[in-house]
Amino acid sequence: MQKVRIDLVSDVACPWCAIGYRRLEQALETLNGEIDVELVWQPFELNRDMPPEGEPILEHLCRKYGKDAASMEQSQREIMAVAEELGLNFRGALERRANNTFAAHRVLAWAGTQHQETALQLALFEAYFGEAKNPADPQVLREKAIEVGLDGDTAEAIARSDQYADEVRAAEQRFMEAGVNAVPAFILDGRYLISGAQPADVLVDALRQVAEENASR
Repeated sequence: MQKVRIDLVSDVACPWCAIGYRRLEQALETLNGEIDVELVWQPFELNRDMPPEGEPILEHLCRKYGKDAASMEQSQREIMAVAEELGLNFRGALERRANNTFAAHRVLAWAGTQHQETALQLALFEAYFGEAKNPADPQVLREKAIEVGLDGDTAEAIARSDQYADEVRAAEQRFMEAGVNAVPAFILDGRYLISGAQPADVLVDALRQVAEENASR
């Protein structure tokens, strides 16, 4: 069986990242063990300069994209509908605030050392889009860490410190230099970049192509 590594560059504040991961799950269900996939999450901050209190999401998006509130709300509702079709909880999406997620990425880096990064990523997607909670709040990170079987005290301590800051910044820089300027981004075996939350069949075809190339080496 051929092995393919996927570096998934993502932010827990990105709705399309949650959707993109669910479509990846669908692709892997289709492949049904045909390819051994190693998934490694990589950090990206949509709102690196956002102050701690954040900003109401529609206000933030209107300012960012130069559109009126009605247009942005309609766009968000369309994203919510796509998410709902995939079984994702986006019920709090319109109530959320735009937040900086650096603390979340640092705790996720630690979760990776415990082989629980995917579980915590999904819990934070649920917290942010389903419950409209701040995914970088130390108390939220504590709560969600406990939910997935991690030590809550450690998660909160990391969130309140600068632990894993160097690792996260280095990873962010590495993937920006590799050409990632939007998320989600799927990098297959360090060679191919797939941008955006592509349909499952696109991911299936890409994974098979890389696996075939690996087999012919």
